[in-house]
Amino acid sequence: MSPSPGAPPTLPGDRIRRVGIVFSGGPAPAANAVIAAAAISFLEDGREVIGFFHGFSNLVAWDPVDHRLVADEHYRRLTLADVRGIRNARGVLLGTSRVGPGAEVRTLDDLDDPARTGNLRRVLEALDAMEIDALVTIGGDGTLRAAWLLYEYQARLPEDSRRVAIVHLPKTIDNDYRGIDFTFGFFTAVDVMAKEVENLRADAAATSSWFIIETMGRKAGWLSYGVAIAGEADLVLAAEDVDPTLTIDGTASGALDLDRLAARIDLAVAAAEARGKHHGVVVLAEGLADRLPADIIAHAGRNEQGNLAQGTVDLARLVAARVTERHARRTGVRKRFKSLQLGYESRSAPPHAFDVMLGSQLGIGAYRALVEEGLDGFMVSVTGQLDLHYLPLHTLVDRTTTRTEIRYIRRDSDLYRLARFLEERTDRGPQWGPGRRRE
Repeated sequence: MSPSPGAPPTLPGDRIRRVGIVFSGGPAPAANAVIAAAAISFLEDGREVIGFFHGFSNLVAWDPVDHRLVADEHYRRLTLADVRGIRNARGVLLGTSRVGPGAEVRTLDDLDDPARTGNLRRVLEALDAMEIDALVTIGGDGTLRAAWLLYEYQARLPEDSRRVAIVHLPKTIDNDYRGIDFTFGFFTAVDVMAKEVENLRADAAATSSWFIIETMGRKAGWLSYGVAIAGEADLVLAAEDVDPTLTIDGTASGALDLDRLAARIDLAVAAAEARGKHHGVVVLAEGLADRLPADIIAHAGRNEQGNLAQGTVDLARLVAARVTERHARRTGVRKRFKSLQLGYESRSAPPHAFDVMLGSQLGIGAYRALVEEGLDGFMVSVTGQLDLHYLPLHTLVDRTTTRTEIRYIRRDSDLYRLARFLEERTDRGPQWGPGRRRE
């Protein structure tokens, strides 16, 4: 039957009447911009929005008898009053957690194993019990993987099974996501930590000392590079910088040699001293800890996904101690190299305007993907002038390992060259600089 004259056109996703939203993983500035924009888009179109509290934790625990989902305890039916005026608010309206379904799944064949898919099944049963038609997941690579597994698991269900459409929105202050140029929260985190580095530069100048700063950035160097460039650090080193000159066995894949790393930093210190500058700041990406020898990181903890809890390694302290000893041997002077870890103070900071804009567009992209485009199993992305694009989840996950791929800074990129150009160059001749304090 054709629509009556004057009736609004039928959209591909008109079957979607009730949408669930899950925010998972670490907090990120502009989280509320994403949640609010997504919720408003659906609500103003006459659809219901259910916000689940604390990520997947309550969905994974769902049981029809022992753990039924309770309104305002495990979820909230969002209204316009809940989500208007919060795009610049700190924190996460829905809360978050790192609990995720699919941790037991190692290969695609595991999706046919009831013992390994129990959490995926419980999540879908909970969503079905609440008559959720589509789920919007907001999170990092672990959440992306969970979204993909939920989609793939449903593809293996009988044809007459009720399905929940899945759309994912990328979130990580680390900015190491494939499929999108920048993730919301990244620029806020860079701005917050860069201002801390500026403060430390002033402290270093006043005390004729050096700071070795370790920034968040679990794998890639995006945060450390941004912080170093914006904060005017003297040197930045991340996983992307590990080459045969910095490893124990002299190969690109070898373990990081702390003494060689200290030598690289002391080279920059010596270059600064040659031109009369006796203070500065070096920024290290915490992801370097993953490259340390096994005996050094043996005591470190692991998170829920099995990744190294890099904050427990205290890379900055280890490196500062090595640089102190090397500098003393070279100069005969006991110089102060102080260590500090930065990151957590940036995760719930007031969001940068660009992050609010980016997050808002991603939130609206969830509505457009599900309702206007009728998509299922896609990630929302933006390029250029915040133009929306939709990428199939299966293109972002390795179907053999079921893992996502980290997006590193390319050593042939202009961003990499920018950082190298602005650092303390060892090929520059001496020039006038501030004197040093008597040690």
